[in-house]
Order: sequence, then C-alpha cells, then structure tokens
Amino acid sequence: MCIGVPLFALSYCQRAEQSLSPEVTTLTESVYASITVQPEDLYNVHSSVGGIIKDVLVEEGDSVAYETPLIQIKSTNPEMNLRNAQLALDLAKRNYEGRANVLNEIRDEISIAQLKLENDSINFVKQRNLWNKNIGTQNTYETRELAYLTAKANLNLLNNRLLRTEQDLLTKWEEAQNNYRNAKSTQGDYTIKSRIEGRVYEVMKEPGEIVNVQEPLAVLGNAKQFIIEMEIDEVDITKIVLGQRTIISLDAYPDEVFNAFISQIYPRKNMATQTFKVEAKFLNPPTKLFSGLSGEANIITRVKEEALVIPRTYLTDKNEVKTEDGLVPVQTGLQSLDQVEILSGIDATTKIYLPKQ
Repeated sequence: MCIGVPLFALSYCQRAEQSLSPEVTTLTESVYASITVQPEDLYNVHSSVGGIIKDVLVEEGDSVAYETPLIQIKSTNPEMNLRNAQLALDLAKRNYEGRANVLNEIRDEISIAQLKLENDSINFVKQRNLWNKNIGTQNTYETRELAYLTAKANLNLLNNRLLRTEQDLLTKWEEAQNNYRNAKSTQGDYTIKSRIEGRVYEVMKEPGEIVNVQEPLAVLGNAKQFIIEMEIDEVDITKIVLGQRTIISLDAYPDEVFNAFISQIYPRKNMATQTFKVEAKFLNPPTKLFSGLSGEANIITRVKEEALVIPRTYLTDKNEVKTEDGLVPVQTGLQSLDQVEILSGIDATTKIYLPKQ
C-alpha cells in the first residue's frame, strides 16, 4: 500500500507494488558449466631418451598416420650398438646352426672314453679276482683300480660337457637375438613416431634443441572427432549421469546452439578447483572446429511438465514469497537459472509481489 506519499511518487509506488501470479508451464532444470573443445585422443608427445633434436619431420596442422615419424634425435651410439649386436647375432647363429660339428666331436670323445672305460673295467675286474686269490702285487691292483675310476669319471665329464655345450650354444643364440632386438628397439626410440592417426596441433621444439624425457615435444590429436571438456562443481556432480542431453553454445558460433550428450564422468575431484572433469560429445557438431574453442554448456538434469513456477527474484533467501497477507513460506522443487518450482504454500491464483532486497 502507498499511503501518505506525494502525487508525483504515486505512479512509482503503484509500479513497485504491481503483482503477478505463479504460472503453470514446463520447467527444465540444468547444470551450467564453461567448456573447452579439444580433439579426441589428444596427447603430449614425449621422448623416451634424452639427446639433441636432429630433425623435426612434421609441421603444425599436418595430418599423420599411425607410426608416422615426427622427430629424429641424434643417435650415434645406438647405431654402433646395433651393428655390434648384429655381428654377435650372426656369430651365435652360425655356431648354433653348426652345432652338429662341435657336438659330434664331443660324441666321438665319448665313444673313445666308453671303450677305454670298458677296457679298464675288464682289467680291473681281472686284477681284483687275482688279488682275491693272493696273486699279483698290491701296486698292480691299485693301478688297475685307479685307471678304471679315472675312465669312469672322464666319461661322466664328457657327457656333462655334451649337455652343457648344447645348452650354451642355444643360450648364446637366444641372448644374441634378445640383444639385437633390444638394440634395434633402442635405436627406434631415437625416432619418435605418432601413436595415433590424426593431426599435429603443436610442435614445441626445433632442431638443435636439447630434449629430456619429461618435456613434451609436440601435441597430437584426432583430426575429425572432438570432445567437450567441462568442470562441474561438486555440489552439482551428483546430478550428472551418462547420456544426459547437453545444450552447447560456442563463442565462435554466437548465433547457433548445438546438441551434445554426456560421454564421460571422471570420478576424481580436482582439489585445487573443487570440481570434477566431465566430457561430452557433439550430436550435431559445427562444420569446423579448432582445439581450444570455448563456450558454455547447460546439462539438462530434469524436465517437469505443468510445473507451478515463479521468477527466482520473487523468492527470498528464507524460501518465502510476499503476498497480500505478507510473507508466506513455500516449498520449492526444480530450479532453473531464472525460475523456481513451487510445490506448496501458494497456488496459481495467489498474487505475489517482489520482495524488498
């Protein structure tokens, strides 16, 4: 009511006391987030070895296939190691494939040793029989016994040598193969290759610069598929589920909106920003996209038909609305950026007024 006010202020007072009634309409609740568009499969290229860059083989914007060489690092020592490993491999291969000759020589020695053992065994048995009959000397007996035992031990040594030699040849052949593969792999580390089919979005180094394993050298990603990255406040993250419809607006396309859906929710909170990372994918992407485009997203969390709503500005901090009977407490439901659902306390016929701020 406007009592005791001058006439020139009456019209202002009437406007301030103008009322409205709750409206029955469809209410959409959404979660807002700022976004950044990034290529899918985006990754930083790192070197697994340190050194000096010999050549950069690609430029920013180039399309690359899987295992396309990107950067070459000087590799004098690895080349020498590979040549030495190749020589050792060839020698081990020849020795293993020609093992029959080496093993046959040992087998021949074993055959001779077996014959000697048989002969010494016969002589020893004869001499022992004579000694048991008190025939012959003790020295002759001991000589025959020593010859027999020596021949037996020698045969055992040769049999062990045969097994050991065959195993050694095989082991050296396998070791040479492993060393060669390792040397070849190490040399390959000096040629950094793409691990995806995509596009070069950034090159961070030039020929002659020193590199280490911690520093990124380039940035690669998918050339056609893009994802929408957003940070969701922890108070809203429980409202987000996979597949939710998301309305996207991009600064680069101010007059258009795009549909997307939630594709990934990361479970770990960023303690610095108190937010969770969420990704979405376009349903109707723009004709041209670039890495790093920014914009806004509204994630549709709930939609209710025939909801009784009022402007949020008409609701006080204590969940009350101003009516002809004064402030009335209400129970609220869904909320959008500018509207709030009223579940109880007033109805569609109630006239409400803008509360004092």
